[in-house]
Amino acid sequence: MRPLKIALLQIAPEGNLSGNLEKGVRACREAAALGADIALFPEMWSNGYAIYGRPVAEWQAEAVDPDGDFVKAFAHLAAELGMAIGITLLERTQGDPRNSLILFDRFGQRRLTYAKVHTCDFEDERHLTPGDGFSVAELDTACGAVKVGAMICFDRAQPESARILMLKGAELILVPNACPMEINSLAQLRGRACENMLAIATCNYPAGVPDCNGGSSAFDGVMWLPELPESRDTCILQAGRDEGIYIAELDLEQLRAYRRREIFGNAYRRPELYGLLTDAKIEAPFIRSDRRR
Repeated sequence: MRPLKIALLQIAPEGNLSGNLEKGVRACREAAALGADIALFPEMWSNGYAIYGRPVAEWQAEAVDPDGDFVKAFAHLAAELGMAIGITLLERTQGDPRNSLILFDRFGQRRLTYAKVHTCDFEDERHLTPGDGFSVAELDTACGAVKVGAMICFDRAQPESARILMLKGAELILVPNACPMEINSLAQLRGRACENMLAIATCNYPAGVPDCNGGSSAFDGVMWLPELPESRDTCILQAGRDEGIYIAELDLEQLRAYRRREIFGNAYRRPELYGLLTDAKIEAPFIRSDRRR
């Protein structure tokens, strides 16, 4: 089996929906020409994550229908190119909008819709409706089926996000992002991949986009190989700051063999001892007084 090729579209927004649609289509075509099986956009591509420093009503009005023309354009494009596309958007709902990803397979069929669960309620994202769970879908690709889940940006800082996706069978987690990718954020992604024995591919905006610095990455989660005397670097791609399309090549056969023999993920967990993690009645430390939920 050849490697699964994931295109991280580290591109800057154009400042309006039509411009983002046009540029997003061009980027997907370029990714397909590079042999990508999956193309992933940075967080909230439909409006370029332009929510800070603006009136709430103004940016909320930019939300798009998940069944509207913007999203449908990428469904048709996925089918045309024979490439899965993870398009991100400020999603219109009956209440406050959601920060969402919709994943289309290479036939243009919607396989996964995910809304950011851990919205940044300490900032303007408090005016978004958070998602209500984590899902995994089997994605048909040209190099075989792969089980895919999603997190968005701040979700990576909550270990439970990736843990649940692992328990639901995820082999690959797609992570749209819109924040600085510094050493500690990268360490969180590396840790989530290693502790769950899965791959994580993150797409960020390039430097020049407010509060972003590029650094899109992919970690394959495989720490040890039988032929190596020591552990290996699980980072299989680390982009620089510049705008561009970066291709990560994921060896699924290697990952699956590793999961069958190694000790992390679900191999030696003790879930009967973890009840505290889901007990909302426990008075735990570090709960901020301004927490919304």
